[in-house]
Amino acid sequence: GVHQFCRVGAHAMLAAGSIVLQDVPPYVTVAGSPATPRGTNSEGLRRRGFGGDEIAAIRRAYKTLYRQGLALEDARAEIAAAAVAVPALRVLAAFLETPGRGIIR
Repeated sequence: GVHQFCRVGAHAMLAAGSIVLQDVPPYVTVAGSPATPRGTNSEGLRRRGFGGDEIAAIRRAYKTLYRQGLALEDARAEIAAAAVAVPALRVLAAFLETPGRGIIR
């Protein structure tokens, strides 16, 4: 189930039976009740024609957002800086700049 006001980003994957109460950023895979981030949707990205360098950049952005222990504002700034060189990250940076219900963390 997905809360009525939640946003689900491009190329995100939600596991069956997940309870989504906050926004799911692009490229992220979530699962559980409540849903928590589990990684990137790498296989889906490959199937959609994303290159290895793009997928690696998306994985680094995921680690910045979820694994480095940064505050959301700091992670957002790092991802926005990386998006200058990697167009695929612009979708993620724009999603994080738009207010919503907060992202799944």
